Amino acid sequence: MSNLINITFYNNLLNSYIMKKLILGLLVIGLTSQVFSQVINLPEIEIAAVNYKYLNAVASEGVDIDVKLLEEKVALFDIKSSDFYVDDYTTYQVRFYIPNGTILAAYDKNGKITRTIEKFTDVKLPMDVRDAVFARFPGWTLKRDVYRVTYNQEKSRKIYKIVLLKEKKILRVKVDDKGYFLKEVFL
Repeated sequence: MSNLINITFYNNLLNSYIMKKLILGLLVIGLTSQVFSQVINLPEIEIAAVNYKYLNAVASEGVDIDVKLLEEKVALFDIKSSDFYVDDYTTYQVRFYIPNGTILAAYDKNGKITRTIEKFTDVKLPMDVRDAVFARFPGWTLKRDVYRVTYNQEKSRKIYKIVLLKEKKILRVKVDDKGYFLKEVFL
């Protein structure tokens, strides 16, 4: 009986030794296979930010996300790869649309934006503009707004035309993107 217990004990010990070696061997094989993974050489690409000056000039804090996205699309548009590009022309005018706005952009033959005219209706007002308007005209409600941007060679002008309503009174206000009042007209 004691021989049977000894054989069983050594048999279990041998099985655990073999299992440890097997697991350790599989672990080593698994880790070393990572060493021989493929290395793929990708071709070099050149990234050129042609219209970063446009994006810097029209950027405003708190501007509506739809406006930002369309302005980025205008800046990233590659005029040279478009179907209508011909090297003979010096300027190209391209119109970009979203449901509540449009941008008319003029590009030179190198793809640089020379000027834009932008108009967006009923956009979310930036916090500075909203705070300035409702601090100056408490009790008034926003009826509609128009956001206009004009860009010309690194300079831009950003204006919000806002229509306010209180009872039967209507007030038109022009405010820049920082919240400074440019004009007020009671109707």
